Amino acid sequence: MKTKFAASVLSALLYAQGLLGFAALATVLLKDRAAHANEFIVSTDMPSGPSLLVVR
Repeated sequence: MKTKFAASVLSALLYAQGLLGFAALATVLLKDRAAHANEFIVSTDMPSGPSLLVVR
C-alpha cells in the first residue's frame, strides 16, 4: 500500500514539474516574441517625414 501511494505521489510531482517546465518555456518564447513585436511597432510608429495632420 505504501509503495502504491509513493508511486502516485512521485507521478504527481513529475507531472507538476512537466507542467511548470512547459509554462516556463512558453513564457520565454512569448516574451521574446513580444519584444520583437514592440521593436517593430516602435520603428513603424515614428514618421520620418513631415506630418500629415492638418490643424484648422
